[in-house]
Amino acid sequence: MSEIRKIISKDTLRSNRLPPGQYEIKDWPVLHYGKVPRVDLEKWDFRIFGLVKKEMTLNYQEFLILPQVEVYADFHCVEQWSRLGNLWQGVSSTTISSLAEPLPEARYVIIHCENDFTTILPLEDFLKEDVLFAYKHDQQTLKPEHGCPLRLVVPQLYFWKSAKWVRSVEFTDKDRPGFWEQRGYHDHGDIWLEERFR
Repeated sequence: MSEIRKIISKDTLRSNRLPPGQYEIKDWPVLHYGKVPRVDLEKWDFRIFGLVKKEMTLNYQEFLILPQVEVYADFHCVEQWSRLGNLWQGVSSTTISSLAEPLPEARYVIIHCENDFTTILPLEDFLKEDVLFAYKHDQQTLKPEHGCPLRLVVPQLYFWKSAKWVRSVEFTDKDRPGFWEQRGYHDHGDIWLEERFR
């Protein structure tokens, strides 16, 4: 495996790292809709499709040999708690984009997960340097309740955008609200603008 690229999220360099309306916690509450899925890594795969030049499907071992990043970042829940100073390891969203080569008309990314969960991001947010598909947190493999085997991490948006149990990435030109967006959450979710709900 090649050397792991290290990234420090710019928000961790702020003098005040807590966005408006947030308070800091040290633990990590488990929040999700439905049951924690049972995932068989021998059958698990990761699909990239939609408005791209190269659709592809990777198994777990193929995913793990992609170039790796470590991202030091905070994360912020829409329920007003924040956990500061997390170390994530995985594959950068820019690596996934480079593999697929999105077409010029692609403007959004839809993340498809287990249990038919989806969330949507503008392509611009998806391609930020500190966004990654993580399988480790603080040097430990993610626990199933926190998204094992793969979780998207988008530090600049509220944590519902950091979808658990990711299975595929769809590049699209349409803004199609995901699971929580259909239930009243903000379509974008900027933590510093308090984009919590519609």
